[in-house]
Amino acid sequence: MRTLIILLIAGAATGCTVGPDYKRPIVTVPDAYRAAAALEPTTADTVSIGDQAWWDVFQDNQLQELIRTALQQNLDLRIAATRILEAQAQLGITRADQFPTVDAGASASGTRVPRSIVPFALDPYQVNDFQLTAGTAWEIDFWGKFRRATEAARANLLASEWGRRAVATSLVSQVASAYFEVRAFDRELDVATRTLASRRESLRLTEVTAAGGATSLVDVRQAEQLVFNAAATISDLERQIAQQENFISVLLGRNPSDVPRGASLEQQMHVPDVPVGLPSTLLERRPDIRQAEQLLVAANANIGVAKAAYFPQISLTGSGGVQSAALSALFTTPAGLWSVGAGLTQSVFNAGRTRSQVALSKAQQEEAVLAYQQTIQQSFREVSDALVGYRKGREFREQQVLLNRAATDARRLADIRYRGGATSYLEVLDSDTRMFSAELGVTQAQLSELLSLVQVYRALGGGWQP
Repeated sequence: MRTLIILLIAGAATGCTVGPDYKRPIVTVPDAYRAAAALEPTTADTVSIGDQAWWDVFQDNQLQELIRTALQQNLDLRIAATRILEAQAQLGITRADQFPTVDAGASASGTRVPRSIVPFALDPYQVNDFQLTAGTAWEIDFWGKFRRATEAARANLLASEWGRRAVATSLVSQVASAYFEVRAFDRELDVATRTLASRRESLRLTEVTAAGGATSLVDVRQAEQLVFNAAATISDLERQIAQQENFISVLLGRNPSDVPRGASLEQQMHVPDVPVGLPSTLLERRPDIRQAEQLLVAANANIGVAKAAYFPQISLTGSGGVQSAALSALFTTPAGLWSVGAGLTQSVFNAGRTRSQVALSKAQQEEAVLAYQQTIQQSFREVSDALVGYRKGREFREQQVLLNRAATDARRLADIRYRGGATSYLEVLDSDTRMFSAELGVTQAQLSELLSLVQVYRALGGGWQP
């Protein structure tokens, strides 16, 4: 028996592990990101903006404080952290199957037998029993079933950790984008407020002119339209600001409240050239790609767990202890007892359950491969979309600035022509509307450029640094 146990333990230590070992799937990686060449040349020495810490990319001190608060208090991020704890506990549970289990027990009993039960006994008598036992059971992992299960659990743990980092990356970009949007609303509100004041003054002058008979009531009504349009715009912007502040508050893990401001929209960093790095480094930097790969590792290991069911299960059991009728004699040599056993179990018929389980594991592994490849393709698309968005957004912003200058000068000339009687107030109305729209357009173009920069940073895998 001792020889058998030694052989079984040695077999467990040197046993095979069924199922395929993990190999990273071959994926097609482009030599360069589309639209990246228009921004800057990329070499092996290029340090991607995705490698920079978020506090280096977003240099507004107030925005940095908001991001720090969000990384500490955001509920989605805290939920992702608890998933890591769950995966750690599951790894401990799964890994424990590789080791023997040991149980211990103690019992004491006494039985009094009356004379009526034993007719030949002169007096009733009592039987005592004291017992201490310990038992162990161990299913030997000869085929690697538990080792593969542990491998899968460890991969799931790593996937949870990368999943938390993916949430952090998304959270940083969400806070930055929401902050830039609220600063854009602030600037638009400032433009609308100044425009309203200017239009009210223009309305007052038009009313004075109409009262003197120099112009008609139509001009007054047209001037009123400009005033009412600006006032309505202000009300709508105030609504959007309040709702955007509520959204930022929730990202920070707080109840809706005011959001402190820092630098204005014009003072935010605009990077002239965005370093992107090589596409091959994206596979190691983006947390969602790393998460998808770890899920693939887990699915690959589960094939081995399923295949192990084809082979017999080898188990060892043993128990020992002491038993005596008297407590004082419990630890004497004659009180000892023990038993040792070994067993082998092989499934003979289970209606194809094992075969179907293996087929299921293989199909899940193939699905994980496709999901991994899809995540990579989607990542390259996001980077390319963000790069072309940032480049074209910068060009759009430059044109909007020129448009605003032209619209402002046209409004000035229209007012001069109207005061000189060379045109009607309709031209002033049209020019003022165009100038107001152009001023708001500049703000939207600046916002679009900043949001594209945020998307470039997120698409390149930046933002999860602690």
